[in-house]
Amino acid sequence: MTVSHLPTWARLAILAVLTALAALLPYVGLQEYTLSILTLGLFFAVYAMNWDLLFGYAGEANFGATFLIGTGAYTAAMMSSNGVATPLVCVAAGAGAAVIAGALLAFPALRLRGPYFGLVTLVAVLIMRQLIILFSDKTGGEIGIAVPDVIAIDSATNFHIALGAAAITAAILHLLVRSPFGLILEAIGQDPVNAQVQGFNIVKYKLAAFCISAFFSGLAGALMVFYLGTASTNVFVDGAVGVQIIIAAIIGGRRTIFGPILGAIFMVAAAEYLRPLGGPLSEMTVALIALIVLFFLPGGLLGLATILRRRRAA
Repeated sequence: MTVSHLPTWARLAILAVLTALAALLPYVGLQEYTLSILTLGLFFAVYAMNWDLLFGYAGEANFGATFLIGTGAYTAAMMSSNGVATPLVCVAAGAGAAVIAGALLAFPALRLRGPYFGLVTLVAVLIMRQLIILFSDKTGGEIGIAVPDVIAIDSATNFHIALGAAAITAAILHLLVRSPFGLILEAIGQDPVNAQVQGFNIVKYKLAAFCISAFFSGLAGALMVFYLGTASTNVFVDGAVGVQIIIAAIIGGRRTIFGPILGAIFMVAAAEYLRPLGGPLSEMTVALIALIVLFFLPGGLLGLATILRRRRAA
C-alpha cells in the first residue's frame, strides 16, 4: 500500500512523526546557515501549499499569491513599526487583513471566466507594489520597512515556528481536501459546468477556498516578516516570487498538498547553494532544473517517489 492509499488518520500520523523528527534538526549539529535555509523553505512551503489548494483543487490559476502574502506582511510590519501592538497581535492582524483583501479581490474576480481571474490577481500585485512605492513615507517604499520587534532571536525557535506553521497548514488543508467540501471543490475544478448543473454554487466554494488560502498565506507572510526583521517589495510583493511559488507547487506535486513542501524546500535550497555561481547563472540553473522536472516528471517530486517505490515493489 502506498502513502496515497492510506487513510487520512494514517497520513496525519506520518506528518506528525516527520514533524517531530524535523523538530530535532537544530540539536543534531546542523549548521545555522542550513537551518536558516530550511526556515525560509518552510515559510515558502506554506505559500506553495495554498497556491496548490486554489489551482490543484479549485482549478483557478492565482498569479497574485504575493498580493495575499504582501498584505499580511505589510500589515504586520506597519503595525509593529508604529508600536501599535505586540508581534503576535500583528501576525493575527496580518492574517485577518489578507482574508479581507482576498475576499474583496476574489468576489468580483471569480465571476469572470477563462484566464481573467489569473490576470486580475496579477494586476492586483502590480497595483499593490506601486501603492507601496507611492506611499513610501508609510511603507518604506522599495527599500522596505524595518520591524523593531521580533518573536524570537534564537535560530532554533524561528525554525520551530516555521515548521509549526507548515505542519499545521498541511494538516488543515489535507483534512479540508479530504472532506466533502474538498471533494466538491475538486469536482468544480475538474468540470465547473457539470458541478453547477448539480446545484453547487461555484463562486461560493471558490471564494471560501480563496479566503482559506489568504489566511494561511497572510499568516506565513506576517511570521516571515518578524523572522527577517523587515518587509520589502522584492521579498513579499514581487511577480518573480509569485512565479517561484507556482513552480515550487508544480514540481513538488500538484493536487497533493504535501508535494509543495518538497518543491518549496528544493527551490529555496537550490537557489541558496547555487548562489556562488552568480545571480544570473544561479537563477538560470534553478530554472533549468525546474523545467526538466516539469517536462519529465509531470507528477512532480512526490510523483517520482511513488514511481521509485513501485519499481522496487516490482
